[in-house]
Amino acid sequence: MNNTQDKNNPEETKDLDYYLGHIRYDMTNLIKWLVLAVLTGLTVGFISSLFARALKFVTNYRAENTWIFFLLPVSGLVIVFLYQKFGREDGGTNQVLSTIRSQDDVPFRSAPLIFVSTILTHLVGGSAGREGAAIQLGGSIGNQLGSWFRLDEEDRHVMVMCGMSAAFAAVFGTPMAAAVFAMEVISVGVMYYAALVPCVISSLIASEFAAGFGINPESFHVVNIPELSVITGGKMVIIAVACAAVSIIFCMVLQGVSRLYTRYLPNPYVRIVAASAVIIVITLLLHTTDYMGAGNNLIELAVEEDQTRPLDFLWKIILTALTMRAGFRGGEIVPSFCIGATFGCLMGQLLGLSPSLCAAAGMTALFCGVTNCPITSILIAFELFGFRGVSYYLIAVSISYAVSGYYGLYKDQTIVYSKYKAKYINRHTRF
Repeated sequence: MNNTQDKNNPEETKDLDYYLGHIRYDMTNLIKWLVLAVLTGLTVGFISSLFARALKFVTNYRAENTWIFFLLPVSGLVIVFLYQKFGREDGGTNQVLSTIRSQDDVPFRSAPLIFVSTILTHLVGGSAGREGAAIQLGGSIGNQLGSWFRLDEEDRHVMVMCGMSAAFAAVFGTPMAAAVFAMEVISVGVMYYAALVPCVISSLIASEFAAGFGINPESFHVVNIPELSVITGGKMVIIAVACAAVSIIFCMVLQGVSRLYTRYLPNPYVRIVAASAVIIVITLLLHTTDYMGAGNNLIELAVEEDQTRPLDFLWKIILTALTMRAGFRGGEIVPSFCIGATFGCLMGQLLGLSPSLCAAAGMTALFCGVTNCPITSILIAFELFGFRGVSYYLIAVSISYAVSGYYGLYKDQTIVYSKYKAKYINRHTRF
């Protein structure tokens, strides 16, 4: 009887086999990515935790031994030598983005190079961040793990994103933002949802691993968050527009300094020594070491104590551009946080809106302006500052995203869909 029914209803048997096959495929794929994500999270989490501990050590050492700042040219020469000798093909974070779009490959040697060079940059007080280095570090390790497991090209791209998320989460302690950032930053307007599971799992594991390793997650206490009203909302719109303008200025200064270096100081050794001399002179004239390193001290003052100086954001822009475009390594993400926090705090003081809240909103708004990643920016606000000021953060990020145009930190980032219309444009950011 059953055999007769099967023969009379071949479509039922076919459909059953079809669905069972899909279920097996989906479950196999899920298990594969869970295993790879756990492995990537542990591997990248461990190396990134070492990286974060080393950065903390050299930063504390520099604070206690300020004389080491005068070794900036020496450190720069070592970094240039390392990249001239071993990393001529290294393209930094841009190369990681190109890899995911099948246009390049991340060499494994990028990992130790960016590790050592970023440590040297922070040791001597270069104005640089750490997340950019972490992204390259994680992307390089993820790509190498994909190669060792003989994954196909598409799966290796997911492994690169997986490594990026893990490193970002381990170093900065924001797993939600880290998971989304790797999927969002490549192509503006398109999210790589195929990488959702591995990016989420690897970022969570790396973050927990780093916490167990003694790397505490970043968090700030925002004081005096007023009720949202037409007046306070309008003031936040003004601040967001101003932050978007500053994000464009930051990108333009980075590009302008790069062109000046290329035109007048083409020799990388001469360039980094000359830039170091200029940075030292500016720092001595300013009589402060606050602009050294990533700028976390300035962020804390702005967000938690409502304190900033009128030109803090401007000097951070100048010194970061001079440092990063000369050949020092690290990244521009945390300096952009610092620029946004200090500028937002200043705007809050001028407009009579909570400087602490404006510093937090300015930090996320400017980050959005230079990375074109609104979802990541909102998640960073939630993870760093909590949910109480959610309305203000949403206003700041959305306005900044719209007003900042097509500028960005990464020349290989692609704007797939227009910010202003539901229109496919597929163009690179203005860098």
